Amino acid sequence: MGKLNGRSGDSIYVLTGGLEWDISVPTRSLALFGPVDGDVEVFVWLQHWEEGMRLFGFPTETERSLFLDLTKVEGIGPKQALKILSGISPQDLKLALDAGDLAALKRIPGVGPKLGQKMVLALKGKLVDFDGPDSDSLPSSPWSDLVSALADMGFDRRAAEKAVRSKAASLTPNSGKEGEAELFRQALLELSSGGA
Repeated sequence: MGKLNGRSGDSIYVLTGGLEWDISVPTRSLALFGPVDGDVEVFVWLQHWEEGMRLFGFPTETERSLFLDLTKVEGIGPKQALKILSGISPQDLKLALDAGDLAALKRIPGVGPKLGQKMVLALKGKLVDFDGPDSDSLPSSPWSDLVSALADMGFDRRAAEKAVRSKAASLTPNSGKEGEAELFRQALLELSSGGA
């Protein structure tokens, strides 16, 4: 856990204990880390080599697990795995691999026929199932409780996530429980009016 200090390209900057960490993330996941200056939870993996170190971060533990599975495929290093996850959602990637859909895999930037075939051979049927219908769900922190509460009230979970995400951008950083209550109220109003 830390504070999201900013975003740039395929990186987020997270402040923890007085240190700011530059963490490389899939570009399609950038928005899932919440608003700048808000609290953020990032699931990281550290690459260490002779010349230095690099942190890779993900909004969910499952996506980090998929990243690590990709790095086990011959010809895919951490940077390539990150690029793949920037070009396709975890759910769509799993579906393509399980179906042996080389056409879908070749649409991912940097993946050709040979690499796509290697991915299918190495990972088909071996990936964990992903929660939810798509990857654009909110990370487990900081809004999962609000989304779950709205879903328990009978609202569609995807619509609840969309409403919470759209309202969270205007939430005052570090506003605590009062801010959460206001975010819940605003999301509930949007859902009730059919806005999400």
